[in-house]
Amino acid sequence: MEGDIGEQGNCTTCAYTEDFSNYWTAAMYFRHENGSYKRVPQYPNAQLGTEGQDAPNIKGGMTIYYSQKDLESNGNMSITAFKPGFRMTVGSPTTTQEGAEANLGLRYTCLETILTRFNETADFPSKPCPAGIMAIHHFPACWDGKNLDSPDHQSHMYDTSLGLFREAGPCPSSHPVRMPQLAYKTMWNTTAFQDMWPEDGSQPFVWSYMDSKGYGTHADYVFGWKGDSLQRAMNDSCMFHGCGSPGVQGILETQTVADMNQCAVEKTVVEDTDGWLAELPGQTMDM
Repeated sequence: MEGDIGEQGNCTTCAYTEDFSNYWTAAMYFRHENGSYKRVPQYPNAQLGTEGQDAPNIKGGMTIYYSQKDLESNGNMSITAFKPGFRMTVGSPTTTQEGAEANLGLRYTCLETILTRFNETADFPSKPCPAGIMAIHHFPACWDGKNLDSPDHQSHMYDTSLGLFREAGPCPSSHPVRMPQLAYKTMWNTTAFQDMWPEDGSQPFVWSYMDSKGYGTHADYVFGWKGDSLQRAMNDSCMFHGCGSPGVQGILETQTVADMNQCAVEKTVVEDTDGWLAELPGQTMDM
């Protein structure tokens, strides 16, 4: 998809109605001892919740953060919002253990409860997690100020992330423009597989590209906020729901959970993604 995608969509699954950005991570699968696979479902971040007792849950399990400094304050740095046509990726499916351990922005948390937020590891949890697995992706926040993309989708950015939603380090002269610190938290509901854990104790979860260690976790971002909406938010001192929520006036416009859930992309590929699969989608079986 090329150009300003913020002008191409007609609905958004995000709480903020002006956010038409694209957010992507790979799908997670459980690998059974018999060799079959089943896709792991997501569930909503407990800190977002629902609208009320009889209101619907948010579909999906990815929470997006745009921070100016950290989760405690906005700081006093001038933040330049992403531009129409901007895109980037973080991580790589070919990352080694050494590379994964060095990148503090790409981590996993074994959820003891739905509100667990620590500790973080560079690889998949090695034991069953009572409330699932949270995958965390912190993107670089230093831009070269010129290129909306690069051949590898990463060179136009420079990563000074310290992880744990701490303020990223200073930007170098080669990438001097400070942009929002973008982060994804994705909640994977692995609880249905607790009683299927392999008898030998081996870690049974894999990414859709057959990564059983988790070192190759990666994510994609394509900017799509309408007009100057994201820049307005970066210029403001609001935090979290203070930037806008249903029924509360804020710097950003919001929509209800019901409206968010009504937005969906029509399927263009017909495949079984819910049942037990003999192989991961896109893989070829050896005969």
